[in-house]
Order: sequence, then structure tokens, then C-alpha cells
Amino acid sequence: MTKEERYISSLISRRGFMGTTAAASLAALVGGEPQLVRAAAPEPTADSIIVLWMAGGMAQTETWDPKKYTPFKPGVKTSEVLSTFPAIDTAVDHIRISQGLERVAKVMDRGALIRTFQGADLGFILHSRHQYHWHTGYVPPQPMAVPHIGAVIAKTLGPRNPTVPPFVAIGQNMEIGAESPAVKAFHTAGFLGTEYGPFMVADPADAASAVRPPADLGDARFKSRHKLYEQLLANEPVYQFAGDYQRESLIRSLDGSDRLLNSPSAKAFDLSLEPKKAFDTYNTGRFGQGCLLARRLVEAGARYVEVTTEYIPFRYWDSHENGHERADTMKKQIDGPVSQLILDLEERGLLNRTLVVLASEFGRDAITEGKVGKEVKDQATTPAVMQEPKHYGMHRHFTAAGSVVLFGGGIKKGTVYGKTAETRPCTTIQNPVPVEDLHATIYRAIGISPTQSFINEKRPVFVTKDGKGKVINDLFA
Repeated sequence: MTKEERYISSLISRRGFMGTTAAASLAALVGGEPQLVRAAAPEPTADSIIVLWMAGGMAQTETWDPKKYTPFKPGVKTSEVLSTFPAIDTAVDHIRISQGLERVAKVMDRGALIRTFQGADLGFILHSRHQYHWHTGYVPPQPMAVPHIGAVIAKTLGPRNPTVPPFVAIGQNMEIGAESPAVKAFHTAGFLGTEYGPFMVADPADAASAVRPPADLGDARFKSRHKLYEQLLANEPVYQFAGDYQRESLIRSLDGSDRLLNSPSAKAFDLSLEPKKAFDTYNTGRFGQGCLLARRLVEAGARYVEVTTEYIPFRYWDSHENGHERADTMKKQIDGPVSQLILDLEERGLLNRTLVVLASEFGRDAITEGKVGKEVKDQATTPAVMQEPKHYGMHRHFTAAGSVVLFGGGIKKGTVYGKTAETRPCTTIQNPVPVEDLHATIYRAIGISPTQSFINEKRPVFVTKDGKGKVINDLFA
């Protein structure tokens, strides 16, 4: 077993999180139909949401909240390093972001920047637990399978186009090793039913194959298999124990897939139909192609689309060493596609009614694990004095401050919300934003009250924590 595998194994063994979440997912099968309890909500400012998920912990001082720049030099104290990139100007006079995001800088006049998102205090930090919390609003493990925010939106509002899945998730390979069960646990509609769960597209370059019958099956054989599968769901003993609602929801999801396969809307998944010049602008890899697919899906009528840079332990934004080099690589992947997405939506008249949210589960710091006063066990071994380039960057999980970028969907343009300290620890000093308030703000944009709930197992399950999420009204125009 490698060092990385031993590390993950030690995390996963903590209180049986993986087994508990898997059991909760199975428990959803036996539930009846949840009852939606609506609450008065403001008029929506958005019809669709695109979440650009920076999986693994995006370092805020290397991206959207730059501090004093310190170049690499052997012998520099790690505690003196706040940002490893210089700050650059943006299209907004009072907003500066980090070098490497020059193209996004040019469209910051269309967006708003939250600099004080705060990850929850969940004890010893495990990425998949914080990702679960961000995507559901609930701290795992839970006694029931709680739904993803995309599923809540799909259930509450329904599809914009009946032949397009209302909830599409792009870019995450679920077979990532030991943390796979936890990542799978929040990519679900939970007790809301399969029909509201995500339509999964692992590789956007191959998305077209997900919406057409297998090439080796004729049309007659494919329809025959579809009918047999429905019969299997009705008669297989394992489904005899499922509630009628959950079984019928699964069958409805199959019907929805069948409608998509036989609809012109399926063309939205085919990136080969995109003009080469436009495709090349996005083609920085899977994430860039995912942004292009998200744009096409929103045009076709998708309600909620999430594109991830993908979570794989110790890769991408999950930088436990070589933090500077890793951040530089990731910015090259996201800078062009994110800015082009905003410009394309604007050109098509869609940006005003599409909320784009760029976010991560927490931030990063060079020396503080967790937050000051609530530090947790270190998971990086950066020395007190840097000697090699691998020591240069942000290596530890920091929950006291992180950044979220919002575009479109009624959001006030060219604004910054929240303030962090200019010296270490670069903690929140004005307007903290916990997960429940961020969710309340997203829900408000799409026209859902943060006090809305579902009655499941005879108890209310609110869309924000205890229904107490507070909308950040200062972010709306």
C-alpha cells in the first residue's frame, strides 16, 4: 500500500463514514413519496444554474483573494508566504485577482466575488465530507439519503425542457478508489427519487454516446431490452422491498432517458457539432470541454448543470505539495473556458437568466490546517523554511476563508462581498458566508425559499440547515 493509500484508508476508517452513507442511500429505496412544503419565495432572477466545481480545495490567495506576493527562494520562511503569484488588475478598478487568470479578469465586470466563504468545522478534514456538506447542506453521515442541491432544484421546479435532463453532472469519474462511496453518496437525489438525480457525463468528449443506443444493438433489440428492464424493476425481489414511489420514480427516469434518446435535444450533448473555432477556445481538457457542454445544455433547456475539475485525492486542486506549480496548471485549465462561458452566455442573451457559481469545498493556507482556534491534525509536511520548489505554495486545508465567484442570474456586477485579513492568518474579518447562506442565495436566485422543506419519514428536511439559511441580498442587483 502506498503512502497516499494508507492516508486515505486512515481517513475513511473514521467512524465508518463510507459505510454509513452507503446504508443511507439504500435506505432511500424503502421511503414513500416525500411531500414538498413550499414557502413564499421572491421572483426568480435566474432560470438555470451552472456550478463550476473546483474540487479538492482551491487556494484563495492563489486565485481570487491575492495577498502580498513572495517569490520562491530557498531559505524563505514558509510563514512569510501568503501568495505565490502577483496580483493583477481586472475590468473593475477595485478588484484584483491572481496572475494566471487574465481572461477571467476581463469579465469580472459581469460578476461578483465572495471572499469569505467558510467551510464547516467537521473535525479531521476529509474532502468528500466537505463536498457532501457543500452539495447537500447536511453534515455527513446522515440517517437518510439527503438530496443534492441540483436534485432539490429539479424536484421543486421541474424541467425547463421535458426532453432535457433537469440535472446534469459533468466530469467526475466515480471510480476514484477508497473515497468513491462518499463521492457517490452526494451525487444522488436521495429520498426525492431517481428521476431527479444527476444525468452523469464522466467525459464530455464522449457525451454524445450517452444519449444514443449502443452501436451493436439494433433499434428493435434496444426497445426490447428497455421493456424487459422495466419488467425486471417491477418483479425483481430486491425491488419488492422498495416503496412504490421509489420504484415508480426509477421507471420514470427510464422514460425520461428514452424521451431524450429520441429527441432532437440529444444533439446538445454532441460536441462534434460545435464549430471548430469555438471548440478550440474551450479545449483545455475535460473541464474546458465540460464548460462548453454546460453552455450547450443550458441553451437546450437544462435546469442545473455542474462541471467539475474532478476530485481525485492528491491531484488537481488537492495540493499537498508543489502547491504553486499545481495552482499554475489548474489556472491554465480554467481561465479560458470560464471566461468564454460567460461571454458566450452573454452573447446569446442567456447570462442574465443563468447563475454561474464557481466554488470549492474550502480554501488553503501554507501553515494553518482548519482555522485558527480550531486547528486540526496537519495533513501536509511543509517545513518551517522552504528549501525546494515543492514546498512553495498552499498545502494545508483552510476553512476560515475561501472564495466563490458568481456571474449573471441577477447578481450585482463588479462587486466584492466580505473581507479577509491581509496578514496571516488570512481569516474572515467581515461578512462570513457559511454553506447555508450560500445555498440560500443560490436558491433565492432560482426562486426557492431557504425555508422550503420536504416531509420525509414524517419529519421536515429543509433545503438549508434548519431552514435558517440567510440570503445575501447585497449580492443582488
